[in-house]
Amino acid sequence: MRKKLEGNGIWESSRMMLPEHKVAINEHEKALRKRERVELDEQEWEHVARSVTESLQQQQPITLRLFHPLEELTVIGIVERIDQLRGRFMVDGEWFPIQDIEGASVQE
Repeated sequence: MRKKLEGNGIWESSRMMLPEHKVAINEHEKALRKRERVELDEQEWEHVARSVTESLQQQQPITLRLFHPLEELTVIGIVERIDQLRGRFMVDGEWFPIQDIEGASVQE
């Protein structure tokens, strides 16, 4: 008696995945998780600028939500420097782009 092949036939028992397929699957999953940049309106930018300046001048801790394509990024600390020429700010010795800020709140 012969067993009838069903489904994919010869591929049904194959469990091998080529490295190229694995890379393609990982890239596809990464693309599905990709975040869109949040555009702040003028009022929100004023709030962010005020919060960042307040943190710098009064040495108050600030929580900043920053854009990252794959994850939600939060920076917590005191703004040490602002470089408007290069469009960046420093928290805890690390520079971040000002354009990546999606929200800010000063901790009192």
